[in-house]
Amino acid sequence: MFIDKAIVEVIAGDGGNGAIAFRREACVEKGGPAGGDGGRGGSIYFVGDNNVNTLLEFKYKRKLQAECGENGRNKKCYGHKGEDLIVKVPIGTIVYDVSNEYVIADINEVNQRVLVAKGGRGGRGNCHFTSSRFQAPEIAENGESGERITVRLELKLLADVGLVGFPSVGKSTLLSVISAAKPEIAAYHFTTLSPILGVVKVNDEKNFVVADLPGLIEGASQGKGLGFNFLRHIERCRVLVHVIDMASSEGRDPYQDYLTIRHELEEYNPELLKRPQVIVANKMDQDEAELFLEEFKQKLQEDYPIFTISALNRTNLSSLIYKLSDILDNTPKFPLFKESDEYKVYINTNEDFCKVKYENGFFVVYGTPIEKAYHKANLSTDAGLLRFMRLLRYNGVEEKLKDAGIKDGDSVRICDYEFDYFE
Repeated sequence: MFIDKAIVEVIAGDGGNGAIAFRREACVEKGGPAGGDGGRGGSIYFVGDNNVNTLLEFKYKRKLQAECGENGRNKKCYGHKGEDLIVKVPIGTIVYDVSNEYVIADINEVNQRVLVAKGGRGGRGNCHFTSSRFQAPEIAENGESGERITVRLELKLLADVGLVGFPSVGKSTLLSVISAAKPEIAAYHFTTLSPILGVVKVNDEKNFVVADLPGLIEGASQGKGLGFNFLRHIERCRVLVHVIDMASSEGRDPYQDYLTIRHELEEYNPELLKRPQVIVANKMDQDEAELFLEEFKQKLQEDYPIFTISALNRTNLSSLIYKLSDILDNTPKFPLFKESDEYKVYINTNEDFCKVKYENGFFVVYGTPIEKAYHKANLSTDAGLLRFMRLLRYNGVEEKLKDAGIKDGDSVRICDYEFDYFE
């Protein structure tokens, strides 16, 4: 089954908590604070793999979760790091952040490794908080939460040449005779239900990849037929080959077929028409094909090369293959995204430490930096709570509460932590 779209929840591992511990052994004089650090949570990486050609795995596996880091221990023992999760995806996979439609990555090379969700950093144990004035701290940090993100995967096949045209014009037959691919071939519409790739060998040192794309029909760019589902796979092709039934086997005008396919390509993405294009007049072994070809040439306004072939009889295929090879030698890859496209940014250095709003009887303090600081704070001890309150004051939270109109006895909420304010 060919699956080229999937939505997956990606959850990186949380960092382990730092430990509050003291070393007390008869043979160790003044052991002191000995709480170890928590381990880092596992991150999730997507890696391009040539041996994977569909997103079928993600149809049944909608959640990817990395291992969490282990908590720190006594005697300054660090927690075990969470194992990173390596996810293999097909070459040509684009990863989008569903929340804002930003492009996280375009994985178009073998072994290309992309960080999709970063594991949380482990919290520090109390051995890090000693000083000459504070020699027995009961302070430690909790581990940071791992990134949690919902991504949309879209596969756009990596092919050098794309065969486009109406159903039953001979695209699958052509692919089967110029490559080792074995697409299903039958005399009915939409025999090909998914894109099929074939490698065409030019000589011992050169080859290229051809994609047989499901037949397009009028209205494909608006979702009719199968074209809407597979038009995306044309976007990576460097050369487009219009395969036309020049014998008019089904009673259609070959030139009108050509205009219809061009219109659908333009409606989907106008940039596609700027790429090199070749016209293949197929089924030239049938009666009246020459008459339709002459009429087609008279109407054709574009200066595209025309190759007359019979895929069924395997005639005149070599010249087509060599021409496509020559065009590819002089045609660079077309980027899918411009330099101005948004990519994922992990850190926003311009964000305020917090914001304050009044809601349901509480002064709610919120914002990514303060929420991150709260989750790291270990409030299980008086020293840890006091350190967190000093952090709030140092970052101007009290001033923002006063600006919001807080008075003694009013309630404050930070995440799930609530307390009454007194100056």
